[in-house]
Amino acid sequence: MRSRIAVVAPLCVTALLVGVVVGGERAIGAPWPPAIDLPAEASGLAPAVRLTPPSTPMIGSCRVFPHDNPWNQRIATAPLHTRSTQIVARIQATGADYLHADFGENQSYGIPYVVVPAGQALVPITYDEYGDESDPGPFPIPLDAPVEGGSDSHVLVVREGTCDLYELYHAHRTTDGWAAGSGAHWNLNSNALRPLGWTSADAAGLPIVPGLVRYDEVAAGHIDHAIRVTFQTTCRGYVLPATHFASSTSCATDSPPMGLRLRLRADYPIDGLAPQARVIAQAMKDYGLIVADNGSNWFFQGAPSTSWDDDQLNQLKDIPGTAFEVVDSGPTVTG
Repeated sequence: MRSRIAVVAPLCVTALLVGVVVGGERAIGAPWPPAIDLPAEASGLAPAVRLTPPSTPMIGSCRVFPHDNPWNQRIATAPLHTRSTQIVARIQATGADYLHADFGENQSYGIPYVVVPAGQALVPITYDEYGDESDPGPFPIPLDAPVEGGSDSHVLVVREGTCDLYELYHAHRTTDGWAAGSGAHWNLNSNALRPLGWTSADAAGLPIVPGLVRYDEVAAGHIDHAIRVTFQTTCRGYVLPATHFASSTSCATDSPPMGLRLRLRADYPIDGLAPQARVIAQAMKDYGLIVADNGSNWFFQGAPSTSWDDDQLNQLKDIPGTAFEVVDSGPTVTG
C-alpha cells in the first residue's frame, strides 16, 4: 500500500523552470531532462545528447507521446548519475534485489487498459481522496472498463481519434460513472506535464500506460519506451517528467526520487535469454526504467495477455539490481 504526500515545488527551484507547458494552462513550464535535445540556455542544464528513437510507440491509431517525450528517449549513452553506485546500493539494502515481472500468464496480474472509440460516451467522475490534484470529469470511461486487481485499482483508457489518455486510481463504479481517489487526463500528442506538485493515477504524477510492457511490442521484437518500475523506499523528491513525491525520506539518503531513470548495464549478457525476456531486457538497456510508485523493489509492470510465457519472463528474475546503473536525467526537485 503506497502513501501519497502532496507537495508544491519550492520557489527557489521553480524560478529556474522555463519553456515547456505543464498541465495545459494550469502551471509554469519545466525543462526536459538532458537526455532530450534541448538547448542548454533554455533548460539551464548541461548540453543535451541527441537521442532519436527508431519508432514511436503506438496504441491503436495513437502514438504514445511525441518522439522527443522522455518516455521515448534512448538513454543507452546518456551520462551516469554521480551517485549511481550509492543509489543502487541503497535500493539493494531496502528490499528485494532482483528484477520481477509483475505480470504473466495469470491474468489477474498486470495493469489492464482499454481502447475506446472517439465517440465513447462521457460519464461523471467523482473524487474522494486527491480531488484537488485531479482533472475534472466527465471522462469517456465505459462502465465495463477493466479494473486492476489489488489495492491500487487503476482504470486506464485510451480514446481513439483525439488520442487522449484517462487514468484513475482507487477506482470503483458508481450508478452512472466512476468514483476514484485521483484521476488524470493526458493528450498523447502533447508533451505537457502535470502541474508541479500534483499526483496523477500514479504516485509520481506520471502516466501509467506509456510505461507498461505490452505483448504486441514484445512479439514485434522491440519495445521503444522506458518501463515503469517501483521501489520499496523512495525519497522526498522527483525528477521531471515526474511531478510528485510520496515519501518523507530525505533524498540525502540516496533513496531514489520519483522519475529517476535507470538502465541495464550495456555489458550485462542477455543473448541467452528466451525471446520474451530478451526483448524486455534490451529495452531496459536502450530506454531504461522510470521510478513511478512505491512498491516492491525492482517490480516492473505490464499489461495482461494470454500470450505471456512465465517460463520466459521468469528468466528476468535472475537479473540482480546490481546490473543496473542510474542515469543523470536532470535535477531532483525536493520538498
